[in-house]
Order: sequence, then C-alpha cells, then structure tokens
Amino acid sequence: MTPARRLGSTVLLCGAGAGLAVYAVTRTWSEIVTARPGLSSLRAVRTGADLAPWVIGLALVALAGAGALLATRGPARRLLGGVLVLVGLGVAAGAITGRAGLAVGAAGAGGTVWPVACVLGGLLIMLGGLSAARHGHEWPAMGARYERRGTAGPPAADADVDQRVDTRAAWDALDRGDDPTAR
Repeated sequence: MTPARRLGSTVLLCGAGAGLAVYAVTRTWSEIVTARPGLSSLRAVRTGADLAPWVIGLALVALAGAGALLATRGPARRLLGGVLVLVGLGVAAGAITGRAGLAVGAAGAGGTVWPVACVLGGLLIMLGGLSAARHGHEWPAMGARYERRGTAGPPAADADVDQRVDTRAAWDALDRGDDPTAR
C-alpha cells in the first residue's frame, strides 16, 4: 500500500470510528418500564450519553484528530497518532464502564448492540492512531502552498518604500493616460 493510501485509510478509519461511536452512544442502552396499577406505565430511557457523557466529547476529539492527520507531518503526526490511541481507548473504556451493571430492561438487543458498537468505534480510532504513530512520518505532507512564506518578523522598512514607489509609478502612468498593466 502506498503511503498516500495508508494516510487516507487511516483518516477514514479514525473518522468512521468516531462517527460510529457518536451514533452508538446516542442510542438507547436501557429502557426500564415500571408498571403502575390504574395509570400508564413509566418509562425510563437511558442512552449511552446519559451514562458516559464524556464519550461524545472524546469521539469528537477523534474526529478532529482525523482531520488534523492531514495537516500535520513528521513527529507531530506521530504524536497525534499517540493521542488518537489514548482517545480511542477512552471511548472504548467509557462504553464498557457505562454498560457495566446496567439493566437493559425493555431495550432488548439494542441494550447490548449499541454499547458493543461504541466499543468497536473506539477500537477503530485506536487502530487508526496506532497506524499514525507507527507510519505517520512516512506519509506525504500537504503541498508547499499551505506553508508560511517569508520571515516571522515584521517586514523591513525598505520593503515599504519599494512598494510605495511601485504604486506611485502606476498612478503616475494612469495620470499620463498610459495603461500600467499592458506590458
């Protein structure tokens, strides 16, 4: 697999894992129905976000990290891969701890499927992060047009003077009736 394809597949892996985790954590993990004689039953529905609210935040961090893989390079990309591994581990651990000891009740199979899907999303994020940490320095970077040009400091005083002279010459040419752009 070429380095560019490996970069693309890693970004897609992290993005898909984050999307799966966000979707799964917002589904119903538990639904408890309490029967009341003579009244309608009470339903208590709990989503994964109710049980482990930090999982959504971690999944969104993973989604941003997937995009940042495209903008970084070298050691920064490898460091980002390590962060994505930790984020994926946090998503999986959050889903496991949120589901542990939870009575599924009337939620049925959804009470088990959605936490497992959330753990799977965390594992996908972790795999993408491992790939970035291991091979990130080999992948291509963005083109040079996205790099800053010139020095970081303020422009020199001579550059201002030269710019004013060129601008003044153009205005003088317009005053004479000449077209300064026709050269």
